[in-house]
Amino acid sequence: MTELVQSEPEGVGAHPTVPALREAFGDSILRHEVVAGDEHVVFVEPLRIVEILRWLKETPAHLYDFLSDVTAVDYGGGRPIQVVYQLYSIQHRWALRIKAELPISELEIDSVVPLWDAANWLEREVFDMFGVTFRGHPDLRRILMPETYAEGHPLRKDFPLRGRFTRAEQTRRALSREPKDYYIPADLEAGGEPQLVRWQETPEGPSEESNDR
Repeated sequence: MTELVQSEPEGVGAHPTVPALREAFGDSILRHEVVAGDEHVVFVEPLRIVEILRWLKETPAHLYDFLSDVTAVDYGGGRPIQVVYQLYSIQHRWALRIKAELPISELEIDSVVPLWDAANWLEREVFDMFGVTFRGHPDLRRILMPETYAEGHPLRKDFPLRGRFTRAEQTRRALSREPKDYYIPADLEAGGEPQLVRWQETPEGPSEESNDR
């Protein structure tokens, strides 16, 4: 379904933050769109993302103090990947979506974890699923796929439906992994025994029963 986009809205429904952004950052505010009737989207210069988001968060007239999401969009065909920041001002009850477009060959942008701790795992997910590197992130590593996952970034449009490896190769890799491939070092060094699970056949079928610890 094609998303309805209205460029440069005027009059009723215009967003109070958009002209203020243009006044503060000039040409670094690339364009403004309205989607789905009332959702305002501002495209910004990626190199100034932290500066712009800090201004939105800390300027008293705007105060976008809640970062509800960081995600990305890949439209395929070699087009830039969009990094998306969904903001909300609790005091003013305003929502605003900020987007920064990154060329496929330069998927790097500064982390906003110094502004919002909530960005930590969200940026890791974008890194994992889309391959975007967040400069200055305190712990940038995969969060959904194993650290040893070698097939790429599953939410990219160029990612094959069945993965980059054959089913046989995927099975071989899964069976050959060591426990350290699934756990972080702190888990392995904790000193406790893992909880074991055994299967017991019943008339209704297999049931799961935990071992006594």
